[in-house]
Amino acid sequence: MHELKIIKAGKPAQAGRKAMVMIHGRGATAESILSLADYLDVEDFALWAPQAMNYTWYPYSFMMPRAQNQPWLDSALQVLGKVGDELESLGVTAEDIYWLSFSQGACLALEYVASRGRRYGGVFGLSGGLIGQTLDLERYAGRLDGMPVFLGCSDVDAHIPVGRVHESAEVFERMGAAVVKKIYPGMGHEICEDEVVEVGRGMRDEG
Repeated sequence: MHELKIIKAGKPAQAGRKAMVMIHGRGATAESILSLADYLDVEDFALWAPQAMNYTWYPYSFMMPRAQNQPWLDSALQVLGKVGDELESLGVTAEDIYWLSFSQGACLALEYVASRGRRYGGVFGLSGGLIGQTLDLERYAGRLDGMPVFLGCSDVDAHIPVGRVHESAEVFERMGAAVVKKIYPGMGHEICEDEVVEVGRGMRDEG
């Protein structure tokens, strides 16, 4: 089960300040996802990156039945909830909290925001999708009121079926988010420069 361990960078979290929660992928570290901040306009942001125990949020593919990834999946979602709650307790409003994530972390962040069903500043899922062998649409019942969502992925990603990216985009659109989805032909399981540009655009809420 996951402990709440957060690597922090940038400015202190406080009222009137924006925050970026950055969620790493399987086998990676909080420090590695924090390095993405070097390519974004986050000079005045609080940057918080939770660290998964043993470098993984849940043991099996996000496309497996949810029960097979328990109790680790629920524990990981609770970590994101605690991070968001702690930021809000320090005065950061939900609409000033952004979620930037890659791979397994992207699946986790997208699942958390969609199932929470409230508007944050934005969620950016790089090489990820909503979790489960099939999607239970009853889990995603909130209204996101134009929240920026960016989904970027390769069309041949060995870990992320492109069909799940399309399904995830449809869920967020039904919830009222402003979704930008980009599928990159032949790209590996990686982050490309155009995705970073799209994240920056979403942070500015340019759509």
